[in-house]
Formats: sequence, structure tokens, C-alpha cells
Amino acid sequence: MPPVAPPGPSGLPDDGGPGSRASFGPVLALLATLFFMWGFITVINNTLLPHLRAVFDLDYTQTTLIESVWFIAYFFASIPSAKLIERFGYKLAIVAGLGIMAAGALGMMLAASIPSYGVTLVMLFVIASGITLLQVAANPYVAVVGRPETASSRLNLVQALNSAGTVLAPMFGAYLILGRSRSGTAVAGALITPAQRIADAHSVILPYALVAGVLIVLALVFLRFPLPVLTSSTQRLSGNERKGLSLWNHRNLVFGVPAIFIYLIAEIGVANLFINFVSQPTVANLTHEAAGRYLTLLWGGMMVGRFAGSAIMQKVRAETVLALFSVGAFAVMMITVLAAGPIAMWSLILVGLFHSIMFPTIFTLGIRGLGPLTEEGSGLLVMAIAGGALVVVQGWLADRYGLQASFLLTAACELYVLFYALWGSRPTHALPRPAAI
Repeated sequence: MPPVAPPGPSGLPDDGGPGSRASFGPVLALLATLFFMWGFITVINNTLLPHLRAVFDLDYTQTTLIESVWFIAYFFASIPSAKLIERFGYKLAIVAGLGIMAAGALGMMLAASIPSYGVTLVMLFVIASGITLLQVAANPYVAVVGRPETASSRLNLVQALNSAGTVLAPMFGAYLILGRSRSGTAVAGALITPAQRIADAHSVILPYALVAGVLIVLALVFLRFPLPVLTSSTQRLSGNERKGLSLWNHRNLVFGVPAIFIYLIAEIGVANLFINFVSQPTVANLTHEAAGRYLTLLWGGMMVGRFAGSAIMQKVRAETVLALFSVGAFAVMMITVLAAGPIAMWSLILVGLFHSIMFPTIFTLGIRGLGPLTEEGSGLLVMAIAGGALVVVQGWLADRYGLQASFLLTAACELYVLFYALWGSRPTHALPRPAAI
């Protein structure tokens, strides 16, 4: 390994300038492409789900089960991902994650060619496993590189690029999936023949071919990029002194894991049922293709909120901002449940703005003060993304009590985030942060 400069005052390598820190700008810019890609691929599901619901003639429970399989991958892949990073380092782990995602995208082309509901579930699980590996690697990396007091601001900034991917994905999916299928362009309740269902299934092949190509190129770029190593000091301490430390001594992590879990129920439930909700005659009476364009506004609000949140958190405590946004999210969700027509649609769109800073802020508050336990804590927080799998609960509620009433579950989730911001995020037994080497 080439020699590195001695650490500066922050514990990061000094770049040789008087009182300066190494510039990690190029590293963060490249990492931002990962946030963009996994945001893009995840949100393609928002247009894929109504498409698959029509192709395979699914009810809401079966439809949301597709997304549950996606998020179950986070539960099973998170701890192995943390071990993989510890063994091989961030760089090879990121390349492996991109390769796994590319393999899953190629598998989606196979699933669409058959077409097969079962193969679709398996390939979405594979893609999500690759994203899990990227999440475990990239989130703590961004949080650790830089001053600890601005970690939430920094992670919100790169998560804004994640939101840029989520803004473009609905347009991509609406045009290449819904716009090229009979089910996507037909009015609600229109009859679709078996032959048309098969033709609709094939419309997924081109989008995933494009995604696989981009992922392969990105993997090659990371393979050649000199990514700084951030794990050695943590590994040494883990080997020698780990027995005297416990993750369960850190209240901000103990309550942060369920905060991520519960927040994901809210975010994924809103995103995945948005198209079906606003296309109802009692709300906006749109085709799925048209509703997919409005979904862009939901994710656009998340992007705007993250840029704004990153700036606000330079001056206001992250816990305070999180509390205010959770109150706003609860208010607009109650409007969605109680209102009708366009008001219900626009209030659901507005929740994207309030959800924007929740994941990155909870994540950085959750690993605050973990020191050499940061990687393990990050693995648990990413594992908690599996909370998105419980979107199937909202699907069950929608089947039995109505789609609009099912958003009461989302409103309840916002209240736990408020609790975490006000009390659960306060750190206990804080440890020194690991130094970059």
C-alpha cells in the first residue's frame, strides 16, 4: 500500500498543506454515483409493481409481497456484507456489490422472457442483495470521512444524489415499462388478454439491459479507482479490545435500528402504492402511466428536502430537524387519509419532502459515538432496511379496509421517528471515532 500522510487534527490524513485535511471530494463524488444507482434501481420497482400486478393478475397483498422479498434481502445480506467488507475492504466489496446487481438485472431479462413470477422474485432478491452490500459500505464511509459534527449534513448531501436517481427512475419506468405496455396505457378496469399480458411482460427486457450495462461499467471504474482505506484501525481494535465493548450500550443505536425499520415501512408503503392510489377515480382518476409521472414529484420532493436539510444541518442540530420533519410527515399523512380528490394526491406527494432527511439523519445519529463498532452498527442499521418488507402489511390492510385507510399505518410510523428524534437518538457511552489511515 502506498504511504499515506500523517493524520491531521480530525484524525484524517493530512494532504500536506498547512492545517489542511486531505481532499476527499473526488472520492465522495464517485461514491455519490452509487447512491444515485441504488436509488434509481430501487424506485424502478414503483413502476414495476403496478406493471407486474397487471401482468400476473395479482391482488395488493401479492403485489406488495414482491417488494417484501426485495427488503428481506437486506435482513439476510447485511451481516455477511459487513464481514465481507472487514475481510476484503471497501473497494472490492463495492465492486462485488455492483457485480451482483448486474447479475440480477440480467436475470430480470430472463424472468421477463419466460415470463415467471417466481424467477422475478428471485432476481429482485439478488439485486437487493447487491444494493445491501453497497449500503453497508458507502453509508458509514461517507459518515466517517469528515468532521463528525457534520456527518448528517454530509450524508444528506450524497443522499440527495440518491434522490436524483429516484426522481429519474419513475420517468424511465413510465416511458420504457408502463408506456410500452397495454396495462400501463389502459384506463382502470380495462380488459387485458393473455397475449397482451405476455407482450407486456417483455417490455421489462430493454430497461434492465440498460441498467445491467451501466452497472458493469461502474464496477470497472471502481476497480481502477484508488479508494482510500478506512478499516485497518477498526479491525485492529476489534481484534484486541472488542470483548470489552457492546453495541447494546449505545441508546442511539438500540433505538435507531427500529427507527430505520419503521421509517422504511412508511417510505416504501407510500412509494409502492402511490400509483394505485392516485389512479383511483375518487382521487385523481389517472392511468398508471400518468400517475407514474406524478410519482416523480414525490421523489423530487425528497431530493429538494435533502439538499435543504444538508444546508440546514450546518447550523441546526440534526435531532431538531428530524423532529420537525416527522411532525410535518404525520400531518400530511393524516390529510391523505381524511381528504379526497386532488387534495389527497398532493398531500401524499408532499410527504416526500418530509421523508427526505429521515434515513440519512437516523443513520448518522445511530452510529454516532460507536467508534470502533461503527461497521457493526452500520450493518445492523442497514439490516433494519428490511422493515420495507412489512409493506405487505399495508397491502393486507388495503385489501381489507381500503387503500386510503391503509395510510394510517404510515402516520403511525412518523410518530416513532418523532420519539427517536426527541429522546432515542441521544448517545450513551460514546467512543472515539475510528481514524482513517
